[in-house]
Amino acid sequence: MPVITLPDGSKREFANAVTVFDVAADIGAGLAKVALAGKVNGELVDTSYTITEDVELAIVTPRDEEGLEVIRHSCAHLMAMAVQELFPTAQVTIGPVIEDGFYYDFAYERPFTPEDLQKIEAKMKELVKANHKVSRSLMSRDEAVKLFDEKGEKYKVELLEAIPDEQDLSFYSQGDFIDLCRGPHVPSTGHIKSFKLMKVAGAYWRGDSNNEMLQRIYGTAWGDKKDLKAYLHRLEEAEKRDHRKLGKQLNLFHLQEEAPGMVFWHPDGWTLYQGIEQYMRKKLRQHGYDEIKTPQVVERTLWEKSGHWDKFSDEMFTTHSESRDFAIKPMNCPCHVQVFNQGLRSYRDLPLRLAEFGCCHRNEPSGALHGIMRVRGFVQDDAHIFCAEDAIQDEVASFIDFLHEVYADFGFDEVIYKLSTRPEQRVGSDEIWDKAEKALGDALDAAGLDWDELPGEGAFYGPKVEFSLKDCLGRVWQCGTIQVDFSMPGRLGAQFVNEAGERETPVMLHRAILGSFERFIGILIENYAGALPTWLAPQQVAIMNITDKQADFCREIEEKLNDLGFFASADLRNEKIGFKIREHTIQKVPYLLVVGDKEVESGSVAVRTRTGEDLGSLSIEEFCEHLAQDVAQKGRKEQVN
Repeated sequence: MPVITLPDGSKREFANAVTVFDVAADIGAGLAKVALAGKVNGELVDTSYTITEDVELAIVTPRDEEGLEVIRHSCAHLMAMAVQELFPTAQVTIGPVIEDGFYYDFAYERPFTPEDLQKIEAKMKELVKANHKVSRSLMSRDEAVKLFDEKGEKYKVELLEAIPDEQDLSFYSQGDFIDLCRGPHVPSTGHIKSFKLMKVAGAYWRGDSNNEMLQRIYGTAWGDKKDLKAYLHRLEEAEKRDHRKLGKQLNLFHLQEEAPGMVFWHPDGWTLYQGIEQYMRKKLRQHGYDEIKTPQVVERTLWEKSGHWDKFSDEMFTTHSESRDFAIKPMNCPCHVQVFNQGLRSYRDLPLRLAEFGCCHRNEPSGALHGIMRVRGFVQDDAHIFCAEDAIQDEVASFIDFLHEVYADFGFDEVIYKLSTRPEQRVGSDEIWDKAEKALGDALDAAGLDWDELPGEGAFYGPKVEFSLKDCLGRVWQCGTIQVDFSMPGRLGAQFVNEAGERETPVMLHRAILGSFERFIGILIENYAGALPTWLAPQQVAIMNITDKQADFCREIEEKLNDLGFFASADLRNEKIGFKIREHTIQKVPYLLVVGDKEVESGSVAVRTRTGEDLGSLSIEEFCEHLAQDVAQKGRKEQVN
């Protein structure tokens, strides 16, 4: 007589063993209709799972996060079934759930076409309509190998042969289709209603470039049509905002094959880049950092001492000169320790905050490169804080305030906080780790922030807090971090004299706010769809004459605005004013000033914005004041006094 405890604390008693579906039906016909799976004592199971003893049970529906995962997992199998019905010689390999969707890798004699995807999707809808029951079964490894060998599924056989033979394996069937899977799955194909196939890409078998190339079909699946439509809209918006397209349209940068993963900055792009760098430089000074500059090419021995060579050498660009091996630095930290080591430091010198806009290079795989979001050459707003153990919390608290100031100025108000704690393989005593983790957690709590813990996800040398921001499409970008390092200062001989007159190894805090400048600029471009806030815009004002008679006045305005530190240019081309306005609107210039005879006579300008707003006729002084207020506002949503 199992007693079922539901999430609201209520209990239901049954005379005999029951399935998850039976419990859902007992609660209500509506719930039974939408039940996809169950959580029995926290474990996700099929609705056919039999309960024989007292348990805690939650019914999983499409509204639950776990429900979405079940739908997506089942949809991957549905797609595989459709592919094999349409293309009987296609072999299935693996098909996991990914963020917002799923994929399945197939081996087939020819490339799948966009028309093939349409056929597969149509077949999937047929299979949904047929409402095939999905059932789970167990087989021994040998039975499974025999089954898939007879079906000609060599990839499945390879996967199965790698599994220990004493282990019974779980399989799911729907119609004539069967596949290896842990589950759980939806009770029948009719529960999969809102999906779309997205694209085909190449993928190496088992992710190894030495293996054959397979075809990976990506899809997305949701609980209802409304969520699917919203997701596709977000994708459409993201496509419009693609930083690569906008970078070309706005003439900010380009990339080319002769320098893969390296950015060619154009004048306007470099103006944007420099604007961000100068802003960060000013902020660093305000927060007590000293800026330094360290070499880009450093002998291999330093990277060996720091521990990077063992863990990171494959990602380093190396060179050789005069019988010595060198590496182009992939990070700045070992060089910063060298600056700390010049002269014996006292506790009075701490905390010492050293910052560098250090150019780094990493030999990223070419397939991982993505515009300026993932590059091989980049610059970070990198800094390291050398301090005593008891100063960690205060330094982290100050850093959090600093980070919030910066993100608010760029227009990002929603930040996600995650504390990564000690991994199994680590350096330093448990006592030190306890102190560091507590200091990070206390700093987050003191700031009144909601945060999640990621157990075991810290670096080998210390715990860390990751700061991720949300853009206007709800996408999450991890940019900021602060990491506690007990290892590197000791490895590289860093010491200071403490209050007792004894030598002590400092703690090193690695921190960044923007992360890679290149990636952050890509995020900014996509967040604002290229229409950057006025303070960041590489061209803030376009001054346009109607006829040649106003050219001199336009030049005067241009000179005045530039003398005041704004970015203004006069467009004196012999073109119609409508053409000029359209062109500068496309270039997303924040302010468009139109000058005719009337404006020359009155010493004013007709002001429009890139959004089409008409601000009317303003004197030069009035416009300068308006522009200065807009620039001072930065990207903040609240009014700055």
